[in-house]
Amino acid sequence: MQTKPVSDESLRWIEPSWPAPRWIRALTTERGYANAPDPFSGFNLAQHVGHATMSVESNRRLLKQGLNLPANPFWLEQVHGTEITNLDQPDPLKRADGSFTCRSGAVSVILTADCAPIFLTDRQGTFVALLHGGWRGIAAGIIEKALALMPSDNREIIASVGPTIGPDCFQIGREVKDKLRASHEDEIFFLADGDKFLADLPSLIVKRLERAGVYAVSSSDHCTYSDERRWYSYRRQGQCGRMASLIWID
Repeated sequence: MQTKPVSDESLRWIEPSWPAPRWIRALTTERGYANAPDPFSGFNLAQHVGHATMSVESNRRLLKQGLNLPANPFWLEQVHGTEITNLDQPDPLKRADGSFTCRSGAVSVILTADCAPIFLTDRQGTFVALLHGGWRGIAAGIIEKALALMPSDNREIIASVGPTIGPDCFQIGREVKDKLRASHEDEIFFLADGDKFLADLPSLIVKRLERAGVYAVSSSDHCTYSDERRWYSYRRQGQCGRMASLIWID
């Protein structure tokens, strides 16, 4: 993924390294760390985390202006579920953990701070989708549900996993491991750590996409837990801000 700055240094982002058509725009904003004791220090875009509303609204305005977005992003009320909203419907659901559209100018967005943003489009660039890939949603089948809703055959779809908590930092118990493991092949993505396990969440997501027959899958090597200057991390910080991932058709 490539880092892209704008004139205002508080807005920086990275883009997936994937073979998407040139008119498909996709990115994840960076935190832009400034003050360690402040859990919201940086470019927080979430309204539900206890940050001052006016500060978040200011950041959201800068996001739209700095990226020259064609429309306001469709902000979701994320609940770690599997609901995916269709932005082409007259009244899209707000309470969801993913969205998709076939229209140019409609902007899908999700917020994360360790969970994985999962970008989807197809080789022809006819649709875009974005999923909130936390372990609960992954275990419950959000990837498989999303692929079933997409207007392209899986063999035409390309996907990319954005910045998420890395395999050296995501410690889980056996119960979570059992829920995340979809096949015996997934056993290699768990490393025993005392009576717990370290889980490779990005690789688990990639494997599910590949198992579904997706044409091309890539993954970021950025760990949100490990780099406090660039990323918020709920696992590291507890109360904290959120990065935004966005995708749209230009």
